[in-house]
Amino acid sequence: MSKKRAPLTRRDMLKLGLAAGGAVAVGQRVLAQCVDSTPIPLHEYLYPGCNYTPEDMPVSPFIVQPYVDPLPIPKTMRPGWRRPDGTLVEGTGVYRADGIYPDPEAWSVRKSAFSAFPGTPHVVAPGPAPGHQDAFGDRPGNHQLQEPTWGIPNAGTHQLFPKVGGATYADLNAQEKAAFDALADPLLFHIRVNIGEKVFTSSPVVPINSAGQALTPPPGAIQIPAGTVDWFGTQVPAYKTPPSTIYGFNGGFPGALINAEYGRPVIIRFENDLDLNPNCRTRQDFGAPDWAFLTHLHNGHTAPESDGQPHHLLENEGGYQPMEWSDNLYLMYAAGGDEREKQSFLWFHDHRMHHTGPNVYKGMVGLMPHYDPVLDPGDERTGPLKLPGLRTDNGDGSFDVEYDIPLALYDCSLDDGTVLHRDMHQDPAKGLCGVAHPEWWGQLFLQHKVNHGYAFDIFTVNCTAFPVLHVKRRKYRLRFLGASLSRQYRLSFRTGTPMPFPGQQGQWNFGTVSNKGKPVTQSGDLAMDMDQIASEGGLLPNVIKRQEIEIWPANRREVIVDFSRWIDRKPTAIGDVLYLTNTLQMLNGRKETDNRDIGFDQHYAVPLMKIVIDGDAPDASVVPANNQLLRAPTPFDPTAVPAPDRIFDLDRSGTLGGEDEWLINNLGFNPAAPLATPKFGTPEAWGINNGGGGWTHPMHIHQEEHHVIFRSTNLSKHIDDTGKFDVVNLEPSEKTIIYRRFRTFRGNYVAHCHQLAHEDHNMMFGWTIIA
Repeated sequence: MSKKRAPLTRRDMLKLGLAAGGAVAVGQRVLAQCVDSTPIPLHEYLYPGCNYTPEDMPVSPFIVQPYVDPLPIPKTMRPGWRRPDGTLVEGTGVYRADGIYPDPEAWSVRKSAFSAFPGTPHVVAPGPAPGHQDAFGDRPGNHQLQEPTWGIPNAGTHQLFPKVGGATYADLNAQEKAAFDALADPLLFHIRVNIGEKVFTSSPVVPINSAGQALTPPPGAIQIPAGTVDWFGTQVPAYKTPPSTIYGFNGGFPGALINAEYGRPVIIRFENDLDLNPNCRTRQDFGAPDWAFLTHLHNGHTAPESDGQPHHLLENEGGYQPMEWSDNLYLMYAAGGDEREKQSFLWFHDHRMHHTGPNVYKGMVGLMPHYDPVLDPGDERTGPLKLPGLRTDNGDGSFDVEYDIPLALYDCSLDDGTVLHRDMHQDPAKGLCGVAHPEWWGQLFLQHKVNHGYAFDIFTVNCTAFPVLHVKRRKYRLRFLGASLSRQYRLSFRTGTPMPFPGQQGQWNFGTVSNKGKPVTQSGDLAMDMDQIASEGGLLPNVIKRQEIEIWPANRREVIVDFSRWIDRKPTAIGDVLYLTNTLQMLNGRKETDNRDIGFDQHYAVPLMKIVIDGDAPDASVVPANNQLLRAPTPFDPTAVPAPDRIFDLDRSGTLGGEDEWLINNLGFNPAAPLATPKFGTPEAWGINNGGGGWTHPMHIHQEEHHVIFRSTNLSKHIDDTGKFDVVNLEPSEKTIIYRRFRTFRGNYVAHCHQLAHEDHNMMFGWTIIA
């Protein structure tokens, strides 16, 4: 067992050139690097207190020409090791027990426990050997936190590995062992977390104020002229927005899509290249200050060492810093070896302690649909359900699926160059309790707001503002993901005429009329219904007909939409247009806004994405009948749960404030103190309660899905509670009871609010599965 290494200090990193200028050599290839800034460890980060008061977000530049940019539909990532410049090395995408790959540089890293010279490349092949799971090597799994009798396996080494077994293999029952023994060799993927850039719209934009009046960019702004536009009868100058700096998975946003299949494990090496900045992009003033990441597959049935969360990883205060890496093993193995536990749409995102929200907002978002070769192989021509999709295998274990489209919903704000960047993390001695950045005009903006969530004014789908999707007259599978930090959406398909509403959230709406002298926005007309087939935990027992569906942060819902017919069953025509529309307003990050609070009858309806019917295509897919069984639910008797085994109350601190604004059971997150120690294999019922009426909380519990077996309110709103979930959406003051199991793995996990401003300010607790 290797000795635990002390974390590097800032002085060490400067000596090693991690943040200095010049170049970093990797193998025989060299990447240039800028002298841009120095990473700051979290314990050195300033929390001076700047007489913080909440302030408005900047009014983003107005997007003049929406519904022009095509919706990005990501292709699946190909397996294999990637060189620092991103090129894929062939023949390195399947695990080899001998660790020998065609290219001698394959799976080399710049830092690990096996090298005494950080920055010097050396090979650490993915595999089950002790210490090969991440950059820190093998170390005691109890991390000096748990009692020795708890039997927690070592960290830095895979707890279970296909065809090898591992620390908890003996704990599996016969059914579980049979499913585990049948696993294939893992596919190997490589994701470099690096600096990239993102332009959210190609449209000309007009700088505006909160009243919707046209302005000019402030002095010092990067101005990219785009001619003039008609601004309500007056010609005004228009501009292009400059690219925003992102921290992305392989430099993109969303950064990667991996189509995975049950029975074929996946290892993803996440490697931190955030110290490399060859294009000298400004980092702006948000994102983890130590440039660290911690990637969580939400909500994979995953061992703690691959789960990406700060109750397991304690080194570097819970993050992988530049040059460090982690091999996350996703077994593609249903919990308990039970076919009924298979999932269908997961995503991965950053989980850096206290900086999850900024890192996610800055770009650390990826997609990972899960396919079931038995019920849901991704091809309507095979399988019993014939759900929409045409599969193309790429010959290397990866595959693409046409007519099966993930739609990540994300709202953002672009800097107006005049709003002050002030928060609790700036230094009052240097006058940094309120600084404007005109040079960042039009670029991504975020503040460290501690007492509420984020309600931004630009809405995007797959990180493109107001895109257009061209579809055929046939059925599609659409997978919705709530990738916003705080915003909740109520989605429907509508027709109408988008009209500009500058200065308002969403910027565009479905027109306005006058009612007794007051403006009333219109909601458009319902155009198509949806057949919901899946929730976060995979296929529902039965299809649910929906006209609208809510998506909260981290929620996933999957629907079938038939673009060949309107809601009245009349056939569509080529050239017809409709819009994916959000009708849930949030004027702040607290909760849904009651329209009566606004002062007039407002039918809020923002057309997020234009959909154009542009042709025909063969369609062998089927919409399941209402009484058809999709996937049998896991059997359990909710009447046998008279009361929850444990209760967790989510509250806001009225006295602590600052970095401890949000609490669970009156406690902030402590990575050294689990609040629950469920026993391996023993199910429990947990009470998850919203302690206040002024907020909603999407509460996420890692490791396995749960069933909601009790709600105190809003039963009709949550009609898909028949399925499994990893997030329980808590309405104001709502009480719930969930039922869940603890199988396959032992060790440390977390539960937290996925309203990420709340998580980052301590609404999280650790829990541990013990032997």
